[in-house]
Amino acid sequence: MIPDLEQTFRWFGPSDLVSLAAIKQTGATGIVTALHHLPCGEVWRAGEIETRKAMLSMAGFRWSVAESVNIHESIKTGRPERDQSIDYYIQTLRNLAQAGVNTVCYNFMPVLDWTRTDLDYRLPNQASALRYHAPAMAAFDLYLLEREGAGSDYSEEQRKAAKIYLDGLGKAGTGQLTQVILAGLPGTGEVYTLTHFKELLKRYSGIGSQALKANLSYFLQAIIPHAEEAGIRMCIHPDDPPFPILGLPRVVSTHQDLREVVSACPSVANGITLCTGSLGAHPANDIPAIIAELGAHIHFLHLRNVQREADGSFYEADHLGGSTDMYAVMKAIVAEQHKRQLAGRTDAAIPMRPDHGHKLLDDFNHDTYPGYSVTGRMKGLAELRGLEMGVKRSCYPSIETE
Repeated sequence: MIPDLEQTFRWFGPSDLVSLAAIKQTGATGIVTALHHLPCGEVWRAGEIETRKAMLSMAGFRWSVAESVNIHESIKTGRPERDQSIDYYIQTLRNLAQAGVNTVCYNFMPVLDWTRTDLDYRLPNQASALRYHAPAMAAFDLYLLEREGAGSDYSEEQRKAAKIYLDGLGKAGTGQLTQVILAGLPGTGEVYTLTHFKELLKRYSGIGSQALKANLSYFLQAIIPHAEEAGIRMCIHPDDPPFPILGLPRVVSTHQDLREVVSACPSVANGITLCTGSLGAHPANDIPAIIAELGAHIHFLHLRNVQREADGSFYEADHLGGSTDMYAVMKAIVAEQHKRQLAGRTDAAIPMRPDHGHKLLDDFNHDTYPGYSVTGRMKGLAELRGLEMGVKRSCYPSIETE
């Protein structure tokens, strides 16, 4: 039989209001987590990793994926101290491998992680979703951040839409928009100030997409041999959103970008996190085609959906709704699993997690991390579980009944 995808749930650690006991009831068997309390760039000590692993084991879970082992800004900007940061990163990988945590998800997005403009976008059924609203981002960039040179990044039509949006916001609205955009890394409560953020942007002055790609290649060539030796499989997460924002380049946004990542340092240790939401926000991305070509390099799956809008905006849709054909995606994933079986690979049960669920029902009574309430993600996991079963039984009936 083709094995089931490993069903996992993201957990932000002991401070997460979604408990491990609650996650147990969703049907997930694996946990995706990180040591979020440690500053970016610090070595994850073996003792702390073992403590977290033991906590998960006592609750009946496997620590399936370390997400995220974040990349220090010195590496992304290519500053002289990046080699020290890379050495720390390699030591973290060795410590994770020693504890049996062998899949590591990371991203190479400058300054900000995933970025939204609205954390409480109400759908027709009054469920709450995350949204990226292009006029709101332009309004922030042009009129609140007042980034030098921002005007040339937008058309006249986009500037007009941004001004109309801004004029509709009160003081409270502008403050809330700023706070949402300048949120720090997931799992932390950090919010950058405008002054601090402007200083961070200055570090990328003169760093375009080619320079950022070169810095990513430098990082990969430095760490992948050590990751392979340790048995670690690195999997880069696509940019979210998958296009430049606030003057910052994006280099992991398209099919071609992913080709270049795996080609930068060919190795089983150099792989991809397939995020159907991040990739799906770019209308040119054909996700089933990406899986068909690069499926052998996919070590981790983030399955969610977004509804794209004509002006570049999007919002988090139902897992089986939105602009991406999730049936076609799941069919391509199962085909990749079948290929792995035929090739004798032992990693056909790819870790999968439902990502960015809606706030539903009792979720509104809990101040969880945006996109990570329990009921909305449980709904997504149930839908994906059913879709996977349906694809396997309809497309591979003889295998499924052996």
